[in-house]
Amino acid sequence: MGGILQSYLPLVVFIGVSAFIGVALLIAPFVVAYQQPDPEKLSAYECGFNAFDDARMKFDVRFYLVAILFIIFDLEVAFLFPWAVAFGKLGLAGFWSMMVFLGVLTVGFAYEWKKGALEWD
Repeated sequence: MGGILQSYLPLVVFIGVSAFIGVALLIAPFVVAYQQPDPEKLSAYECGFNAFDDARMKFDVRFYLVAILFIIFDLEVAFLFPWAVAFGKLGLAGFWSMMVFLGVLTVGFAYEWKKGALEWD
């Protein structure tokens, strides 16, 4: 029984060290942070102006269309690089399956274009 417990000792030490580092990283910002923020630090920074309306208002559909556009191009790049690396081994079936995939993405892109996601008023 002692041999089994000794084989798990490095794992227990690793978990202990990682837990200590995790707790230290959670506590350190409260200890070393500058506690006197100025008005510039407290100002709105994402959109450039202070919030003036309810946060539960409806968003414009263009935000969602831009997100779909990002997913389209992100998927395309994520699948094109491995396909290009293995292109010589895939043969004709691999080529046409990627053409079908790119066709589906092109249909999505055309939908985005038709809805006006590429034109920001």
